[in-house]
Amino acid sequence: MRRILLQRFHALSLFQVHPVLFHFGALVIPSYGAMGALGLLLALMLALRNARKIGINPNRVWNLCILMLFTGLIGSRLLLIAANWKILRAHPLWALSVAMIHHPLLAAIGALIALAIGSVYVGLHRLPWRATADTLAAPLALGLAFEQVGALLAGSGYGTGTHLPWAIVYTDPLAARWSDAPLGIPVHPVQAYAAICFFTAAIGLVLWLPKRRQNGDLAGLFLISTGAVMYITEFWRDPLGRGALFHGFLKGPQMAGILFVLGGAALLLDRPSQRVALASSAVADSTPTAASGQTHG
Repeated sequence: MRRILLQRFHALSLFQVHPVLFHFGALVIPSYGAMGALGLLLALMLALRNARKIGINPNRVWNLCILMLFTGLIGSRLLLIAANWKILRAHPLWALSVAMIHHPLLAAIGALIALAIGSVYVGLHRLPWRATADTLAAPLALGLAFEQVGALLAGSGYGTGTHLPWAIVYTDPLAARWSDAPLGIPVHPVQAYAAICFFTAAIGLVLWLPKRRQNGDLAGLFLISTGAVMYITEFWRDPLGRGALFHGFLKGPQMAGILFVLGGAALLLDRPSQRVALASSAVADSTPTAASGQTHG
């Protein structure tokens, strides 16, 4: 009976974990790209909203986001091509599938490139570093949530084998071709675990925005929550291609998660020069001033 229920559940879940969202003739719309595009759009809208609330030029924030996005994507793909140049020369059509390749190391390289270019842009335009980081904290968490939903559908960063009732099974050969996902094996939907955590973090950061004590608080909370999610969810991710450190004691993303937590804790350290007035205090302070102005008028 239990096996029948599992088979029925897996048959239902197959529709939800398909690497291709739509087919328009020869045109294929990958689920990963579609979810990433939706997440990017919503993250940009949220970034502009946060910029207005924090008091940063929204146009600068928009330019910063677009610049970091394209440099991160293009830079990581160019490095991938350079690292596999011999293969590309022997099989030129391989270049058409470069955009479909997903790997944690590739994502890390893209993030580092985007961070480096973004830092240069922030410095050139003299944007406040900590306030800018706070502006981008919730949008980044939201973008990561949608990215993990796309990864779930595509089979990227798949989980370890399990027989839990909510296990998922990949059957589409494209999941194996694009992401090396195992076919026909029940695995943890670990990407869904991460997506739920990132959605929760994004909501929490949005709600905490008017309550932050100092510039850098939201960025610190984002780094800590992201690091914790990266570290914990790795226990349910398949170790293939994740990197092994200290004789397999830690995976590469877990080490990155530890560094994220330490960096976030450093940002949360009290710095009087970075303190901001709470919204309620600002309203209370502005009331006597307005009344005073009317009295003198």
